[in-house]
Amino acid sequence: MPPPSPVRTRWVFAGQLGPLFDDGGPMLIVEARSVFGRRPMHRAKAHLILSALRHRAVELGDRAEFRQVEHYADAIRGRDDLEVIDPTSWAARRFVRRHDIAVLPSRGFVTSEADFAAWAAGRAGTRLLMEDFYRTARERTGILMRGDQPEGGRWNYDHDNRQPPPKNAARLGLPDPLWPEEDEIDDQVRADLDRWQREGVVDLVGDDGPRRFAATRDEAVSALTDFVESRLNDFGPFEDAMLGGDWTMAHSLLSAPLNLGLLDPLEAIDAVVAEYHAGRAPLPGVEGFVRQIMGWRDYVWHLYWHLGESYPRDHNALGAHEPLPPVFRTLDADAIEATCLRETIDGMRRHGWAHHIQRLMVLGNWALQHGYDPVALNDWFVDMFVDGTPWVMPANVIGMSQHADGGIVATKPYASGGAYINRMSDYCSGCVFDPKVRLGDNACPFTAGYWAFLDRVEPRIRNNHRMAQPLAGLRGLSDRAAVVDQERHRDRW
Repeated sequence: MPPPSPVRTRWVFAGQLGPLFDDGGPMLIVEARSVFGRRPMHRAKAHLILSALRHRAVELGDRAEFRQVEHYADAIRGRDDLEVIDPTSWAARRFVRRHDIAVLPSRGFVTSEADFAAWAAGRAGTRLLMEDFYRTARERTGILMRGDQPEGGRWNYDHDNRQPPPKNAARLGLPDPLWPEEDEIDDQVRADLDRWQREGVVDLVGDDGPRRFAATRDEAVSALTDFVESRLNDFGPFEDAMLGGDWTMAHSLLSAPLNLGLLDPLEAIDAVVAEYHAGRAPLPGVEGFVRQIMGWRDYVWHLYWHLGESYPRDHNALGAHEPLPPVFRTLDADAIEATCLRETIDGMRRHGWAHHIQRLMVLGNWALQHGYDPVALNDWFVDMFVDGTPWVMPANVIGMSQHADGGIVATKPYASGGAYINRMSDYCSGCVFDPKVRLGDNACPFTAGYWAFLDRVEPRIRNNHRMAQPLAGLRGLSDRAAVVDQERHRDRW
């Protein structure tokens, strides 16, 4: 009779802190201080990760071995009893394999890596479109399906989910989200971060709390319940809208706990879909939520592995090499006059978070127009957002936002002038710049910057059929040279 298999200790990383990653055996949780000193990091992000690790160790009690070390290797050197669920970055996967740790298949996504690989192999030679991936996932899971047809007869309700904010509204008028209550663990995290910064071990950016994102399983479940009960019905219509006085709008704030592994994405999807089937939530908003999680979130996870470790650094299709400006690196918005950019950067300083349209059409649009180095921008998004992870940002930043990959993820650059921001926000009301003006002292830096961007990248995108109309407009611009010269020398923005 063969001897029984030895009991292995499960090493869980910071993205694996919920019950989905716990099969009941002994657990190892490692807090490696060096992780927080690699590059400047938002204080809210560092606090959230440390709080989540420490809370999980306390929750597990005697089942947890909690190690606070300088480097991961300090905690696992000489051990042969460890196993891991495949971690969430190329660097971590190399590390565990280099140390001969037993590796289990990854978890935490609706579509497995094996299923995605099979789906991608069946589309060899064609673009791996998110819409195709999303439909396949819907068909496989049966979520929002009636037999072989999508619920309501349509796969996509984006058109219904693009309403501007209500006119003359400072806020959507929804109750504040259910904020976590900090405890003694958070107090100790704050004290440790203060000490590490004094010692020069870490370089932290942004405000010090209070913590606004779930760090425990119970907090994550409460946040999901609160979203379903108080904001789901307004999420769909206003998911692309922006208001200077309402930083959360109707968004769920679940990206951080999802990326910490505190929530199973199917759990969140099921809770929202149940509201639709009970007649308490409209289909367009429910479908939009499902699309974000089962569609886009899963899609960028799988592209991270499919495109390879060198993807971010191998692509700069638009020849963007400008360094990030100091206000991006410090999150000091005082020198910014453009209301939309100032409010977004200031919100990041306060919370370490901005919703997806602020990220794409304010921050990403600005960086695209100004030719910021896409790799530096990708790293900045990873470091400055509480939900920033190495896997989530490359397809979002290198691909969709900056078009640095030349069209692997998105078919055209996501550049726009001030008219879009004016339509979808209240930022332009009272701003010193006019979104309708492209030349002069009150020329909107987004509107003028849009034309200057097209002028700069025209040789690189002239064969993109989706850019034919904008480029035709550029060629017919009577003041093209003056606008380009103005933006080249602009010192107010």
